[in-house]
Amino acid sequence: MPRAKSAPSHEILEAALEGLEAQREKLDEQIAEVRRMLGTRAGRKTKSSGAESKQPAVKRGRKKRTLSAEARKKIAAAQKKRWAQFRKSEG
Repeated sequence: MPRAKSAPSHEILEAALEGLEAQREKLDEQIAEVRRMLGTRAGRKTKSSGAESKQPAVKRGRKKRTLSAEARKKIAAAQKKRWAQFRKSEG
């Protein structure tokens, strides 16, 4: 009969956390070394660290377009018509 899995003990979780943090430090050192080899500037942020950027985000592109009430009604009516056709062909 298989044994029920129990939650890991507090000590095991602490040891796992320490091991993972050590791996992260080693990976950070390796990433820094590769960046040095590539000649990447130290202050330059990568895409993955965008949330840590100290500069405010710049909005680019078009302004958000809004639909008129009439246009929304036309779109809603067309969608209802498509769903009605779909339900009709289903059953």
